[in-house]
This record gives sequence, structure tokens and C-alpha cells, in this order.
Amino acid sequence: MNFSLLTLSSNAVHSHKTDALVVLIPEGLKPARGPLADWLARHLKTGDFSTQVGFHLSTFDAPGWSAKRVCFVGVGAGSALQVRQALTTAWGVLKVAKPQGLDIWMPETTRPMLGVVMQALADATYVFTTTKPSAKARALKRVTLAMPDAGKHKIEFARQQALIEGVEWAKEWGNRPANHATPVMLAKAAQGLAKHRRVRCQVLGPKEVTKLGMGSFAAVAQASSEPLRFIVLHYNGASKSKAPVVLVGKGITFDTGGISLKPGAGMDEMKFDMCGAASVMGTFLALAKLQPAINVVGLIPACENMPDGRALKPGDVVTSMSGQTIEILNTDAEGRLILCDALTYAKRFKPSAVIDIATLTGACVIALGHVRSGMYASDDALAKALELAGESAQDLCWRMPLDEAYADGLKSNFADVANVADRAAGSVTAAKFLQRFASDFPWAHLDIAGTAWKSGAAKGATGRPVGLLLHYLLAQAQPSGR
Repeated sequence: MNFSLLTLSSNAVHSHKTDALVVLIPEGLKPARGPLADWLARHLKTGDFSTQVGFHLSTFDAPGWSAKRVCFVGVGAGSALQVRQALTTAWGVLKVAKPQGLDIWMPETTRPMLGVVMQALADATYVFTTTKPSAKARALKRVTLAMPDAGKHKIEFARQQALIEGVEWAKEWGNRPANHATPVMLAKAAQGLAKHRRVRCQVLGPKEVTKLGMGSFAAVAQASSEPLRFIVLHYNGASKSKAPVVLVGKGITFDTGGISLKPGAGMDEMKFDMCGAASVMGTFLALAKLQPAINVVGLIPACENMPDGRALKPGDVVTSMSGQTIEILNTDAEGRLILCDALTYAKRFKPSAVIDIATLTGACVIALGHVRSGMYASDDALAKALELAGESAQDLCWRMPLDEAYADGLKSNFADVANVADRAAGSVTAAKFLQRFASDFPWAHLDIAGTAWKSGAAKGATGRPVGLLLHYLLAQAQPSGR
């Protein structure tokens, strides 16, 4: 979507020509004398309008207004949640007319409101078209953000625009059916990111992965006719001496569960099992747009988890890149098997921090629902920074425990570690498994099983946690260029 900024005072908004205009009205708004002030005073007095959240009044060809359609909508006190609700309501009213462009007017605003407006509108108007070309007809092409003080917000506008592009990249690849998002296709998309300044991409295939000793990753992929890919992305925005942050994204492009086969109902949603990988790629796109002074490495182990005669079996033992042996008690706990080898690979970059992102456990959904991602961290400073980034981006996470006692269930009589424990605290024991491979650097794990996509009528990828990751990385960046 093409966003633009426009300076527009309250006494000129009535003369702004456009197909569709949304006017955001918070509590206590006192616009300068003019048509908007007159309209607001009159309709508040009669009770036809209220500034309470979501209350709206729409008009068509209103006398004195140049916009064809105008939707006045209350945003209450103007909190992030209230603005999001109000914009969702307004778009629900206006989208029936299928406008190609939309203009949003807001009063003199603060930095957070601009970001919330942009993100909320991008979420409300997003349309997936890759395998549904008929949806292109209802896709919004242009959005103008108008406010009296637009000039003050150019930097924030650019940041939010880059974030939205990154989120929509993650949504695009998360939403793609598995036959349109194979490991090879995902790798080609990652290579496409390397056209941007300061971005490089390396792709390793089965031979290179075997040579590296990634026996755990290779074992998951061995039953699929689609060859695995190990994607290595670099964004180099700071000096070579600056240690990079490493992002590791789970890239299971389809997960049947393997021999430990999942139930058929809802299995189509296992195309979303590569949303961790998609979020890493989306974050790299945003970095490429913003060019911050930081070094970042992205690692994406990508493969399918399929059942056939070559598939992993419960009871098999594999050897990870770290040399640790793993007893496979459940082949549907495959995400940790590909991530552990990527975490070992991350050590070579001498990172300042490593963050892995994965749709890892249904247990995390039970624990936290669909509001916050589960966050585990071996380092308190890293945990705090991620929490703050999530709050700033409205992409929330919640720190979960890593007590050593939780690792007891992973003990095995036949290998160094089992890949699952019992059902209790399943998200925690999965994190404890990964922690074994992340002892050489500050490490955090984001379990996004509950936040990476929605089911039901709103089924689709959310693009989370691109917002959290980008805000974290920008906070770590050096204040100036190289």
C-alpha cells in the first residue's frame, strides 16, 4: 500500500477533495473555527454524534464538504486500542464503496498515534491476492495521512511505513499455501532481499547441511520430496567490529506431524508453521528500507515435516550439529530439531544476542492465548529490552520461566536429551530443550504459536512479531552511520 503524508489544518479539512475521508475525533477536540468546528458542535449538541470509541456518522456528498464520502468516528481518549477499534469501524463503513484511495484526518497528534493509525489501517485493509486474484479488485491502493503538524512526523512516518512493508511481507509468506511456499521458493524470496543495499544472502542445500553436521535438521527433512534449504541473511549497517544480533526463524513450510501424524481437522493451518521464518524475512525488508547502524544475521532452516518410508520414527536417535544426541519421542516436535542446529550455527558469528522465533507449541496457546507471545530468555537485560520493544510496537510478549527443574522431563536413557517431555508445561520444556544449544551467548526464544496467525472467519497470518523485532533492533542500533 502506498502511504503519504499531508499537512491539513482543521479549518481546511472540509475542502479536501477525495473519494473517502475518515475524520478522527478524540474527546475534548476543539478545532479552529470553521466547518469542522461547526459540524462537531452541532452534532454533539443534538446527540447525533459522540466521541466515544467507534461511534460514527457517515455522509455522502455532504454540503460544504469536498470529499464524496466522509466518516466521522470517535476515538475516545485516543489510546492505541481505541484508535485501532475506531479505524476498523470506519473502514467497515467505507469499504462497501470499494474506494481506490482513502484519506485519514487526525488532529495535532503525537508520535504513537501516527504509528497506531498506520498499523491499524494496514491491518484492516490488508488483502491476500497471490492465490486469489479476484481479491485485487477490493485492495486499497493509496492512503493519505493528513494532520495539522505533518512535518514534525516525517521520521516516524518512514519508520512505520518500513514496518508495515515488513509485516505485510511476513503475512504474504505466512498466508501462502505450502505448494506456493516450498523451502526452495522461500530461499529464492530471501535471495531477492539481497537486491537491497547492505543485505547479503547465502543459501545452503542438503549437501552443505550434511557436511556441517546438522543431523537433527536433516533428519526432519529426509521424508519430504521438497529439498531443505538453510538460508543465511546478513544486514551490515555498522562497522565489522560491531557484534551482530542473530535472528533464527523456524521455517517448517508444512507440518503434517510426520509419523506422529496430526489430526486432519485444521491441518491446513500448518502452512503457518513457517511464520517465524517469514517474520525474520519481513524484519530484514524493514531494515533494508530504514538502513539503521546495526549488524543483523538471519538464519532460517526451511523444510517440510512429512510422513513416508524415510521419515523419522519415534525412538530414533539423531546427532545434532553440537554433537549432542537426541532421542525422538514425538516427530511432531520437529521445530526444536531444526532450530537447535541453527542455534549451534549462530555461534560462529560471535553474536551480541540470539533470538529465535517459532510457532513452537500448542501449549503456549493454552498458557497465553492469542494476545501475547511467550518469551524465554537466559539474559535479564535482553528480556527487558524485548518486553519494552513489544510494548512500544504494540506487539506484546510475556516472559516465561526457565527453571532448571523443568529440564528433568527431557532426560533420556538412550541419548543426551529427548525431544519432548510430558504434556505439563510443554512450552517451557520446549524452551529448555533449545536452551541446551544456546549457552554461548545471550539468548531469547519467542514462541509465537498463539500470535502468528488467526483462525476462523479472520483466518490469516498476523505478521507478528516483526514489530517487536524491528523496535528491538532499532533500539540497539548505533546513533549514527558507519
